Amino acid sequence: MNTQGKTMPALRTSSLLKFNLRDTGTLIGLLIIVCTFSALSPVFFTIPNLLNILQQSSINAAIALGMTMVIISGGIDLSVGSTAALSAIFGATLMAAGIPVPLAIVGTLGIGALCGLFSGVLVAYAGLQPFIVTLGALSLFRALALITTGGSPIFGIPVEFRSAITGTLFGIPCPILIVVVIAIAAWVLMNKTPLGEYILAVGGNEEAARVAGVPVKRTKVTVYVISGVLAALASLILIGRLGAAEPTLGNLWELDAIAAAAIGGTSLMGGKGSIIGTIIGAIILGSLRTGLTLMNIQAFYQLLATGLIIIIAMLIDRATRGK
Repeated sequence: MNTQGKTMPALRTSSLLKFNLRDTGTLIGLLIIVCTFSALSPVFFTIPNLLNILQQSSINAAIALGMTMVIISGGIDLSVGSTAALSAIFGATLMAAGIPVPLAIVGTLGIGALCGLFSGVLVAYAGLQPFIVTLGALSLFRALALITTGGSPIFGIPVEFRSAITGTLFGIPCPILIVVVIAIAAWVLMNKTPLGEYILAVGGNEEAARVAGVPVKRTKVTVYVISGVLAALASLILIGRLGAAEPTLGNLWELDAIAAAAIGGTSLMGGKGSIIGTIIGAIILGSLRTGLTLMNIQAFYQLLATGLIIIIAMLIDRATRGK
C-alpha cells in the first residue's frame, strides 16, 4: 500500500514536467512551420486555410490520441486504419438500412471497441507482442471490410448526419470541435484519473507497476479499446464528409497517428507522452502537407519531409531521455 502511494505520484510529477518542456519545443516547431509557409504563400495564413488545416488534421488527431495512450502503456496499434474501415462499413450499412443515426453511431463505436478489445486481450492475457498482434489485426479487419462489401463503397449516408459533420458552430467546423472535446477528455483521463497513472506506470516499468498493485492487464486492454473507439469515431467524421464508406478507408492512418504522437513527444519506448503534444504534432503534419501543396510540391516530397520530421523527433526524444 505504501509502495503504491509513493510510486504513483512521483511518476506522474516527473512525467508532467517532461511533458511541459517538450510541448513548448513542439509548439515552437509548429510556429516555425507556420511562419515559413506564411512568408512563402499569402494564402497560408488566412482564416479559411487555417480552419481547413485544423479540419484536415482532426481525423489524424482523433486516432493519434488513442495511439498516444497505447504507446505510453508500452504498446503499439497498427490496426487503427483497418479498424476505422471496418467500423465505417458497419456504420454506413446501418444508416443506409434506415437505422436511426444515433443507434448507428453507437454501433459504429461498438465495432471499434470490439476491435480494440480483440487486440488488447491477445496482448494482455495471451502475452503476445503488440506489434505482431496488431499487424495481424490490420490484415484481419481490412479483409473483413473487403469481404463484407465485395470491395465496393457503401452509399446512402443520411443527409442529417452529413449536415452535422460538415456543419459549423460559431464558425468553427464540427470535426474540430469534436476533437477538442476528445482532447480535453483524454487530457483529464491521463492527468487527473487513476487510469492515467496506471497507463504511465505500465509503460514506464511493467513489473514495478504490477508489484505496486496496478491492474496491468486490465489497463492494457482498456487503452486498446479506447484506441479502437477513437479510430471508429474518426471514420464517422470521414464518412460524414464524403457521404460514403469505402473498405479501403484508413489506409496508412496508423503511420500518421504514430508520427503525430512521436512528433508530440511520446516515446515509442513507453512511459512518456503528451496529449497536448500529440494534438500539436497532428497540426504540424497537417500544416506541413497543406503548405507543401500550396507550394506545388509533389506528394512524394511531402512524404520525405514527414519522414525527416519523425526522425528528428526521435533524435530529440533520445537526447531528452539521455539527460
